[in-house]
Order: sequence, then C-alpha cells, then structure tokens
Amino acid sequence: MKPHIDGTRFGSITVDGTVFNHDVIIRPDGRVKKRKKKLSRAVYGTSHTISRQEARYVYKQAAGADRLIVGSGQDGNVTLSPEAAAYLKRKNCRVRLVPTPKVTNVWNRMKGTAVGLFHVTC
Repeated sequence: MKPHIDGTRFGSITVDGTVFNHDVIIRPDGRVKKRKKKLSRAVYGTSHTISRQEARYVYKQAAGADRLIVGSGQDGNVTLSPEAAAYLKRKNCRVRLVPTPKVTNVWNRMKGTAVGLFHVTC
C-alpha cells in the first residue's frame, strides 16, 4: 500500500502522519527509509546531483516499480546526473523530477507502483 504524503516544508516531509526531518526514499511496499545522500556526495561533493551510484541504490529499493518520482527540493535544486539518467533509462524506469511541494500531489494521485526520493531542503 502506497503511503500518503501529508505535506512538506523546508527541512521535513510528513508521510502518513509521521514527520521526517531528512530526505527520504519511499519504497513501493510502503516503507520509508532515509536517503543515502553520501552516494552522490562522494561523486559530486553535493547531494543536489543524483549520481549513478545513488540511482542504482534507489532502483534496487524499487522492487519492480517502473517509475521513480523525485521531489527535487523546496526550490527544485536537485538534478539527475547524465550517468544516473542513462542508468535508469537502460532499466526502463521512467523518472519524474518536480519540486518537492508540487510532487506530493503527483505521488498521492499516482496509480501503479513507483519508488520515491524526496529532498526536503533547497
């Protein structure tokens, strides 16, 4: 069962009534996990560019989902590296990258299965 995103504000996201004060991954099975930003930070020095390594990790969390929904931060500062985009394309995983406050509606209305990665600051 896909969890409902209740809302987001700078520095947090609320999923099914639980406030998370860090970036999260929402798995298709409903589990919410802390994002492993260090996978991108090690390559780019920032978590604002998603590396192929992080994309691979998130895809493994997808458990068969064919979509990745990315909340790109309150101001939309997160991007997908070309290597990450190519990796996900090879896996036939569609990506939707939208600022976090707007992507919550996309997530809540979506049909089917997806994995979500939500950046909660900038």
